[in-house]
Amino acid sequence: MKASELKTISESLIETFDKAGKISIELYKKGLEIEIKEDKSPVSNGDLKVNELITNKITELTPNIPIISEETVDIKIKNKEKIFWLIDPIDGTKEYIAGKDEYTLNAALVINTVPVLGFVGVPKKDRLFYTYNPGESYLIEAGQRKKINCKKQQPKGKVVALSSVYKPSDIILNKLKKYNVNSIVKMASSYKFCVIASGEYDIYAAKERANEWDYAAGHAVAQNAGAIIKTLDEKPFLYGKEDYKNPSLLIKRSENLDD
Repeated sequence: MKASELKTISESLIETFDKAGKISIELYKKGLEIEIKEDKSPVSNGDLKVNELITNKITELTPNIPIISEETVDIKIKNKEKIFWLIDPIDGTKEYIAGKDEYTLNAALVINTVPVLGFVGVPKKDRLFYTYNPGESYLIEAGQRKKINCKKQQPKGKVVALSSVYKPSDIILNKLKKYNVNSIVKMASSYKFCVIASGEYDIYAAKERANEWDYAAGHAVAQNAGAIIKTLDEKPFLYGKEDYKNPSLLIKRSENLDD
């Protein structure tokens, strides 16, 4: 698929993500309807409505490309596709239900194991991150669009890591020590990828966790902004696995985190 086609698709999704984000907030304010899925995780009518809006728009834009969404996927069916969409309508559902502001809306287009196009909406922060090509990652905030490129925002000498949990494991802490990390901030959802892409934070490391739809959109945004994304043992982080399971993860804003 040509870069011009990916750009057109991206620009056609901006309004949908904006609308879906606003609706997620409206539904929360009205009082969410919550159910527990087979895997014991919660799902709300907000998740389902956002999924409907994003899926319908993507189907309209690319009717011949299959869509794999967290809310509709049959995990027992192995993924054999080479080109496909991954959707996580709300990543951080527990945060969403609790009224917190780090939940995200996600969609990514994967082509031959690589997420090339990605959208991450952060409704409560009025931020929308998107990308469609290397060197073409953007942040729309308060109606203003700017290109992002992983440029360091922290003061020189301060290297800040992100973590999904309050107390990272020894494996993760030892990995972070190698990069002279002197501060760790807990953050939920795929928002972590995006604030590394914007240069606000420097590094994120995680053991095997979650599924491909949790990472793909943020991965695209960060990698196309210039971030280095691999597994903890420095192998390529690829998509299109039959069972959708993520390997370990290491995202670095740059090779030298103090630059």
